[in-house]
Amino acid sequence: MTSQELSDWLRTEAASERTEDVPDQAGGETGRHVLAILRKRRVDLTDADLAVMRDVIDTVNSRRREDLEPTAGQEHWRFELMSLGHDPLKPAP
Repeated sequence: MTSQELSDWLRTEAASERTEDVPDQAGGETGRHVLAILRKRRVDLTDADLAVMRDVIDTVNSRRREDLEPTAGQEHWRFELMSLGHDPLKPAP
């Protein structure tokens, strides 16, 4: 997902009266960290950023095998991955 897609998703997923006033705090800690990473230039990445992305990649790989595709009624699985910056229904670039 692009940084804009992830930002939109985090705000949409977390939309409520409490978070409506603070959209930059929408989503979980990891999702916000991924969003910050996507907005950085490659030369500005830190070791902590790389560690977060390795953890995200491991999480996505463990939850999305090659033979695992979402079906009707499994939105939670997709939404969880989208909150980490990965939309399993979006074609790979």
